[in-house]
Amino acid sequence: MILYNVTTNIHESVHDQWMIWMQHKHIPEMLATGKFTNAKLVRVLVKEEMGGVTYSAQFTTDSLATLEKFYQEEDATFQAEGQKLFGEKMLTFKTELQVISEH
Repeated sequence: MILYNVTTNIHESVHDQWMIWMQHKHIPEMLATGKFTNAKLVRVLVKEEMGGVTYSAQFTTDSLATLEKFYQEEDATFQAEGQKLFGEKMLTFKTELQVISEH
């Protein structure tokens, strides 16, 4: 199992708009691609020197091959939408994680 993790620092001035977009549009549309089986949105409990609020969106997929297919087919569209809506008020980085075990 693979976790596609997107960590985002969102500026306070667009925080509420971003949260609505994430929960009611972005995450449902990511799941609708059929490439992810579930998603979690969690707050990162760290005070950032640059300000803003940091979150981690974690999407579960079955394999790196499926994630690569997402990158090829849909990722650019999702990135463009986020940049159009939030621009420099949203900083993100992605991490691919392999689940070793769950307890």
